[in-house]
Amino acid sequence: MEQQVKYDIMEVCLLAGKILAQNGAETYRVEDTMMRIAASFGIPNSHSFVIPTGIIFSIETAEPTKTKLIRISERTTDLLKVTLVNRVSRNISEGKLSIQEAYEKLQEIEKAKMSFSVWTQFLAAAISSGCFLIMFQGGWVDFIPAVITGGAGFLAMAGLQRGISIKFFSEFLASIVIGSLAYTFVHFGWGYELDKIIIGSVMPLVPGLLITNAVRDLMAGHLLSGLSKGAEAFLTSFAIGGGIAVVLTFL
Repeated sequence: MEQQVKYDIMEVCLLAGKILAQNGAETYRVEDTMMRIAASFGIPNSHSFVIPTGIIFSIETAEPTKTKLIRISERTTDLLKVTLVNRVSRNISEGKLSIQEAYEKLQEIEKAKMSFSVWTQFLAAAISSGCFLIMFQGGWVDFIPAVITGGAGFLAMAGLQRGISIKFFSEFLASIVIGSLAYTFVHFGWGYELDKIIIGSVMPLVPGLLITNAVRDLMAGHLLSGLSKGAEAFLTSFAIGGGIAVVLTFL
């Protein structure tokens, strides 16, 4: 196998791993997908090391080859992209895609804007906040206050993240908005159960997928990734709790 072909295979594997890691896939899924793609292209011995902030990948052949590192600087949740990369990986395993075709498809997936608009996400966050309030045994009289508070909190976080590079502060300030609005509703008699309104409204901010992936990575033996994701989830939880605590302390 020519050296350039090997490097092309590495690029395909790294691009697939990068998309998966950036969009909420578990660490073991990222590593397994990369090694399966390499094996499908005729390289049975490959090694990958994935953490939330980077990927190291190398292949074993008779001739010396490079080990490549790519950084993961931005992370979000887009399970549609994860599904599409898995589909490309299966097509590669079935011999339906060449190296160049696979790389082009992965580039299309990476560049595609598949997330919902901010206003669609706002509407979903608002409605889910009211539904969470009912799930936590709140009264229907507080449904509308929870919808407004949860939607406003999500909009605040989305807007602040565009201007604040540190995620912790945007989540902290968004939780202050939620706590202040909830207190205002109860203070003026437009809402009755402050705790239920706050709990329902902060749920769209809770890092549920991150916590799930942290536990799954720990159970799969990926201790470094599991602890890293767990720490990130803890910081988000601390930001939410800290913002609410500030409001309840001073109001």
